[in-house]
Parts: sequence; structure tokens; C-alpha cells
Amino acid sequence: MAQYEYFTFDQGSDIAVELHLQDANGNKKNLTNYSGAATMKRSYSSDSADTHYFDFAIQAPPMDGVVTISLTNAQTDAMEAGKYVYDVEISYIDSNNNAIIERILEGKIDLTPSVTT
Repeated sequence: MAQYEYFTFDQGSDIAVELHLQDANGNKKNLTNYSGAATMKRSYSSDSADTHYFDFAIQAPPMDGVVTISLTNAQTDAMEAGKYVYDVEISYIDSNNNAIIERILEGKIDLTPSVTT
């Protein structure tokens, strides 16, 4: 089950969130051969025009289990201030060539408006 987190981000700011992942035994999760994605929308049923994609990076070395999701100031400035939902997923291809997807984080984001342009 994914961890739930509520974030407040400032419109027009650079955003970076570092996630330290652990396996079921509490050890650093080995992310070798994993990929990932993170997306935010105004609502769960929003269309693609209202979808915003985080940059997703697995930090080296992948055995340390550290992931960073980020948005640039240009991305957050172009978004409408208000409430959003988001999630973060990691995935890998197993030995049977099946994509195994795990949602690691989900929640809500409040994007606060900017006055300065």
C-alpha cells in the first residue's frame, strides 16, 4: 500500500521531493533495473490536458533506494493554483517479461498562488 502525503507547493517555485524507499524488512530498496513515473492532476478523472508530469530520477547508486521527483519553476508557474491529486509509481520487468508496478506514494497537493511574476 502506498504512503499518503499532503504537500503544499508554491506556484512559480522549483520543487524537489526526495524519497528514501525501504523493502519489507526495512532495508534500503534496491532499485536496480527499475523505472518510475509521477503525475499530478486536478482530480482523478481529469483529462490529459490537465495532467502534469514530474521529472522522475532514481539516484545513484540504485541500491540505496533513493528517488527524486521534481518540477521546475516554469512548470509550477504554468499551473493553475489550487488543489491537485498525485501519485508516484515504480516498475520493473520480471523474468516472465511482465511489468510489475508498485504505487509508492500518493496524496494531495495544494499549489498556492504567486503574486510576483
